[in-house]
Amino acid sequence: MQVKCRHRHLDSDRRCKSCGAKVDLRAPKKNKYGAKKTAVDGIVFDSKREAGRFERLKLMLLAGHISDLRADKRDLRFDLVVNGVLICRYEADFTYLRDGCRVAEDTKGFRTAAYRIKKKLMKAVHGIEIVEV
Repeated sequence: MQVKCRHRHLDSDRRCKSCGAKVDLRAPKKNKYGAKKTAVDGIVFDSKREAGRFERLKLMLLAGHISDLRADKRDLRFDLVVNGVLICRYEADFTYLRDGCRVAEDTKGFRTAAYRIKKKLMKAVHGIEIVEV
């Protein structure tokens, strides 16, 4: 059994003298709004609130109230283009179909000015109303 190095003895280049690994002494970066990353079903969410909402949406999916639930960030990016110019991108927390219409959902704790603009652009460009939870 191999013992994991604890990097207790560092040289002047911040390399461990035992294993040679470069050690980062900075504290892990904290979220600006205090959110803690949480994993559900192998998907990592940006906050506990978002993870809880995903679990409720899964129940709605099983009950047949919604369909085509997507939580993969690659599927949730929308380009907001006006007159052929990319203004910005919006990344939803979830999308799903309800009554045949695509719904973009965002789990919000704090509504920033940038978010409010992106919400209006989503409605104008894609015709999708963002539902805030």
